[in-house]
Amino acid sequence: MAASSSNASPGFALAVHGGAGTSRRGAMSVARAALYHAGLSRALIVGRDVLAADGSALDAVTAAVVALEDDPLFNAGRGAVFTSAGTQEMDAAVMDGRDKRAGAVAGICGPKNPVLAARAVMEHSPHVLLIGEGALAFCHAQGLAFADREYFYTEARWQALQQILERRRRGLADEDAGDGEARRHGTVGAVARDRAGNVAAATSTGGMTGKLPGRVGDSPIIGAGTYADNASCAVSATGHGEVFIRFAAAHEVAARLRHRGQSLAEAALEVVGALGRVGGSGGLVAVDRDGAVALPFNCSGMYRGYVTGDGIIRTAIYDEPYRSL
Repeated sequence: MAASSSNASPGFALAVHGGAGTSRRGAMSVARAALYHAGLSRALIVGRDVLAADGSALDAVTAAVVALEDDPLFNAGRGAVFTSAGTQEMDAAVMDGRDKRAGAVAGICGPKNPVLAARAVMEHSPHVLLIGEGALAFCHAQGLAFADREYFYTEARWQALQQILERRRRGLADEDAGDGEARRHGTVGAVARDRAGNVAAATSTGGMTGKLPGRVGDSPIIGAGTYADNASCAVSATGHGEVFIRFAAAHEVAARLRHRGQSLAEAALEVVGALGRVGGSGGLVAVDRDGAVALPFNCSGMYRGYVTGDGIIRTAIYDEPYRSL
């Protein structure tokens, strides 16, 4: 179990994650770790720039997640994993803590940035969640940028699928796939508090390697993998989605702030710990209405980082001191 939290900041705050369940410490090369730190830093910088210019928390989390979706290292957008059928199905959600508006998409492949599709659902439809072909038609009508399937293909993700399929052919469990990329909880997300005191959350994912076509995890489910409410906090989760859905993980953090009077650090750590006890490997990032951030996880590591009003970019992978930029 690991957690990191800052004290409340009178200005803005932004936290991001790039997925939980990393390779064991020592199994990842220094060069590869540097690439992850750089990717997280880019997302934090674009989000920080929005907030420093008095932009909204919603715009900041959207910009940060777009940056992570564009980076093939992360399992969202360009780096999405493959289903057992060799296809790609992406999910995303956004939520605005000012009025609890939310938008989400699930089971789509085509929009270059699924998080922008989720935001379009929130802002330009009367709905919260659109899926599959209907979601794609809506995205076309909204004029969102599309990319062909080659754009989303990465050799590492394809080989991860082959690894999982081979294990299944041999009758071995997916969960014992070792230090390869196959079983990482790849999801990206961001939470922010702007200078006006508003919070927002955004989450995007390609799901689980080798998942059944049609499987949807917690990322686009409001209250499970994504939640934001100005009265409490904003949360974006990453992990074993089925468990996070069953326990309404993101909402549970917010509920503990409102009804138990817990601090963000206490609530986030307790929820992640409870999930871990029932097999829910993963973590989350959260920011409360006062600008405190929490980034707990219960697995080998979580790609994560945060920035507050001091402007310093801080990133980490394992239970370790944050690198500063």
